Amino acid sequence: MAISNHLIERIHHSKQNNVHGFFDKIKTKKWVKDLYEVLFLPLNDHSEDQLKSRFEGLQNTLSDLINIVSGDQEVTEKHVNQFFEALPELYDQLVLDAKSILEFDPAADSLEEVYLAYPGFFATYVYRISHQLWNQKVKILPRVISEYAHSKTGIDIHPGAVIGESFFIDHGTGIVIGETTVIGNHVKIYQGVTLGALNVSKEKANQKRHPNIEDDVIIYSGATILGGNTTIGRESIIGGNVWITQDVPAHSLVYHKSEIKIKDNTSLPESLTFVI
Repeated sequence: MAISNHLIERIHHSKQNNVHGFFDKIKTKKWVKDLYEVLFLPLNDHSEDQLKSRFEGLQNTLSDLINIVSGDQEVTEKHVNQFFEALPELYDQLVLDAKSILEFDPAADSLEEVYLAYPGFFATYVYRISHQLWNQKVKILPRVISEYAHSKTGIDIHPGAVIGESFFIDHGTGIVIGETTVIGNHVKIYQGVTLGALNVSKEKANQKRHPNIEDDVIIYSGATILGGNTTIGRESIIGGNVWITQDVPAHSLVYHKSEIKIKDNTSLPESLTFVI
């Protein structure tokens, strides 16, 4: 069956009228992985000259990516310089994140293990670099970068969220952290946690929609915390599978109580055997 000429014309017209250019997603992912490798993983040649050369290559690639949406070489150069000037501080923050994992996860034996094997740390790394570009008001690229971590780790952190020092994600799969979330220092979050919005209408796009998590809070797996006016007070512990849409005072323990019964299965009228 021949492809409709009308469809081809419509698609061609749509592509001509795109406000922004399209990124090479493979190139974007490679830049994210290469920067991570340079910052944290062992290199075959770790001489200073080699590191300098790698950084220059990373600068050139970022310039290519940003230029797609800026269309202005001077603006692009400004963004690239601003990002790499911020990189020492980003690196220090990420080392603190890694040390937090090492300190609080009994399964972690070394920082090298965290860098090599922890998806929560990789997701935090991607968040911090995408957040920097978001703050610089680089269009689209921060979202493309953050979605790479989402697809790779199952952890969805919007680059607009604000996250403090020594952030600890354990396991991580299924975590969602919305755009206007504000998280303090030394916060620990486990798998399946949602920090989301109560109302998802487009009219509230520019409003505070996601919760505030103060310092030293622990949020266990499956907890859902919603709303821009919801604040979890410092040093609180949020138990698994709770649903919160109101403030929690500092130093609180919030938990969901369920009843579990255990009995001898020989008393059942027939065996409960399932094959899945």
